[in-house]
Amino acid sequence: MQPLSPLLTEVQHHLPANGESRRLFYGRGQCFAGYDDVVIDYHPHLILICLYRQRDAAWLEAIAAELRELIADARCVVVQYRYQQGCPVRVVSGEAPDQPEAIEDGLRYHLQLDRGQNLGLFPDMAFGRRLVRQRAQGKKVLNLFAYTCSFSIAALAGGARNVCNVDMSRSALELGRANHLLNGYDLRDASFVAVEVFRSNSRMRKLAPFDLIVCDPPAQQGRSFTAQTHWPKLLQRLPSWVVPGGELMLCLNGPHVEESFLEDLLASYLPCAELLGCLDSGEDFPEKKPHCKTRLYHLRYHS
Repeated sequence: MQPLSPLLTEVQHHLPANGESRRLFYGRGQCFAGYDDVVIDYHPHLILICLYRQRDAAWLEAIAAELRELIADARCVVVQYRYQQGCPVRVVSGEAPDQPEAIEDGLRYHLQLDRGQNLGLFPDMAFGRRLVRQRAQGKKVLNLFAYTCSFSIAALAGGARNVCNVDMSRSALELGRANHLLNGYDLRDASFVAVEVFRSNSRMRKLAPFDLIVCDPPAQQGRSFTAQTHWPKLLQRLPSWVVPGGELMLCLNGPHVEESFLEDLLASYLPCAELLGCLDSGEDFPEKKPHCKTRLYHLRYHS
């Protein structure tokens, strides 16, 4: 059995506070030798271990016991087997809650442990949701590739007057609706539009203009989205959807693209956009190659 100490030592540097969700260990960045297959998250009363290759059952049981000893309120440890078809989730220790939730900055999000690869919230974009919350006051916001609408929740918490959530997945948007209700938001302040962005330009023009656009596409999603093909198309369309002086928040989750990929595209397609800042996922997500971190480019569009 591999020694547990390097992993647990790192976990101790990222313990949750006030019962809020947090990434405890991120091995995928290849900063911890022997653990590049392991990711561990905490959610209220729940520890989630994601494995990207097979590990011994005794190792899992031992680390589950150590984690529950470190985090007193953890009632359950579950494992998601990312290397298996369908990414099944199984309980290793304790009993899984009937309705698991994530809590981030006081906001609540449903988790679906049987959903497959993605369970309902991406922890590495917490910094982006905080920025949206800070900038949303009084704004009409477009949330592109909305998934379960976490940016919408953050925008409404920051005082947005309206949020339009666009995603091709109706089931993801339905979970997004549930997230709005979970946080007590009036659904009249948010809309949920199930369309494929690149086939619905006329619809998008009718919904526009927006004061703030958040764009967080998948790194790759079959033929629906590839960075090299679809980012240029997206950047060409954004000027017709944003007000002059409006803000853009462009999220890049692409470890396989060059470091200057989006900067070069912005220079070509949005030369009038002023870069206000570039943020990344932070210390909870250490990367051997810094450009592999999830990043957010914050811009102001000048027509």
